Amino acid sequence: MNLKEVLKMADEMVFAKTGQHLDNLQEAILRGTMQGEKYTKIAEEIHCNESYVRQVGSQLWQILSEKLGEDINKKNFRSAMKRFQFSIVSHFAQDCVQISCVNYCGEARHPPNIPNSHPPNQETANSKQTRTLHQDLSEMPELGDFFDRTPELQTLTTWILQQRSRLITLIGISGIGKTSLAVQLVQQIKDEFECVIWCNIDASHTPDEFEHQLIEFFSHSEKLDSPASNPKRLPLIKYLQNHRCLIVLDDVQNLFCSGELAGKYKPESEAYRSLFKQIEKLSHQSCFLLIGWEQPREVTQVKNHNTPIRTLQLKGLDIAAAGEILRDYGLAEIDNSESLIHRYQGNPLWLKSVATLIQDLGGGVTELLPNDTILLPEDLKDVLQQQFDRLSELEKQVISLLAKENQPIDRAKLLENNTIPLSDLVNALQSLSRRCLIEQQESSYTIPPVLKQYAIASM
Repeated sequence: MNLKEVLKMADEMVFAKTGQHLDNLQEAILRGTMQGEKYTKIAEEIHCNESYVRQVGSQLWQILSEKLGEDINKKNFRSAMKRFQFSIVSHFAQDCVQISCVNYCGEARHPPNIPNSHPPNQETANSKQTRTLHQDLSEMPELGDFFDRTPELQTLTTWILQQRSRLITLIGISGIGKTSLAVQLVQQIKDEFECVIWCNIDASHTPDEFEHQLIEFFSHSEKLDSPASNPKRLPLIKYLQNHRCLIVLDDVQNLFCSGELAGKYKPESEAYRSLFKQIEKLSHQSCFLLIGWEQPREVTQVKNHNTPIRTLQLKGLDIAAAGEILRDYGLAEIDNSESLIHRYQGNPLWLKSVATLIQDLGGGVTELLPNDTILLPEDLKDVLQQQFDRLSELEKQVISLLAKENQPIDRAKLLENNTIPLSDLVNALQSLSRRCLIEQQESSYTIPPVLKQYAIASM
C-alpha cells in the first residue's frame, strides 16, 4: 500500500473521531508499523520513551478500531487498511459516488464519516442520539499493552449485553491481565449504557462512602439531563432500576480479610455483602463488574446459570499472544520459548518480569533456564508475597504439602495427612482454588511451577 495514502486515511479517521489531526508521534507509530518496525525501534528513531510510545499506540488503535468497526492492533493494521482501501475501490466501481463523504476521485475533501457495513436502524440511531451518556472513568487505568483475549471479551460482552447479567466477577491471580481485559471491555461497550463508572476499592473505601459516591454521581447526572428540576436523591437501587448502568469495581480483594479463608469480609466492609445481595435479588437493568484476586463467598456459591450472576476465572495467554511479549523483549526466536511460556503459565506480568531479568543479564535462555528451572526476579517475588500474605495459616500448610510433590496429588492421599483435620483440609483446598493458587484435575491437586518455587523458597 502507498504509505502516504494510508497516513492520509488514518488522519481523516482520527480527525473525525477526535477533531484533531495526527500528531508527530502518532504518525511515526503508523509509519513504523507499516514498515514492520517494533515499538523499540520506533521509540529509538523519535527519541521517545518506549512505554509512552506503546501507550499512545494503544490509544491510536482504539480510535481506528471504532472507526473501522473491527479490533485494530499493531499486527493487523496493514491488512485492515488494505481491506478498507479495497472496500472504497469496490464501492466506487459499483456506484461511482462519494464514499464516507471523502471524494477519492476528485479534488474536494470533506470531514470523513466511515460507514458501517450495515446502515443503522433509524429508530435505534435516533434513540442513541437522544440518550445522554454520563461516564466517570477517571479511576480507570490507561489501556497499556493488550494481548489477544477475544474469547474472554466475547463471553463478557454476551453476559452483559445479551444475557443482562447483574453481577459478574472477573477473578485471577495477580498479573494475569484482569484489569487490562476490563478496560478493553469498557472501551468497547460503554456507549451501550446511560451511565458508566469505574471505582478502585482501597482500604479506606467504606460501604457508606462508596454508596454515597455512586448516588452523588447518578443524582448529578440527572441534574445535567434536567437542569430545571432538582430531583430528590434516591436509594442506589432506584438509580440502577431507572437507568442502564455499568459499574466496575476493581481490587475487590481489599474488601476481605487477610489471614482468613478467601472471601471473608472485613468487619468495616460487611455492608458490601448486603449491597451485592441486593444487586443480585432485586430487579434492575444495570450491571456490576467485580475484579480481584478473590470474590465474595455468596458469589462463589452460585452455580445455577439461570441466575443473573456470572464468574469468569482468567487464565494465562495462549502461545501466540504470550509470544508477543517475548518478541518485544527480543526472545521470540529462542528454541524453548514455548517451554518458557508454559513454565510461567502465560501470565503477562510473570513473563515480562523474567524476560527483563534475562535481558538485563544478556544471557541465553537455555543457559539461564536449564531443565525447567524457574527464575524468581525480585519484583516477581514482591508480587507473589502480596498474594501469599493474604493466606490463612491453614492454607499455608496445604501449600507446603502440595509444593513438596512433583506430580498432582490425589485428594485421598491428601486426606491421609494426619497434621490437618479433615474438615479444615477440605475448606483450605476450596479457598485456595477460589484464590486461583492451586489447580484441580478431577480428584487431584497441583500447584503451578512459579508458585511452587516461591513456596519452597519461603519455607
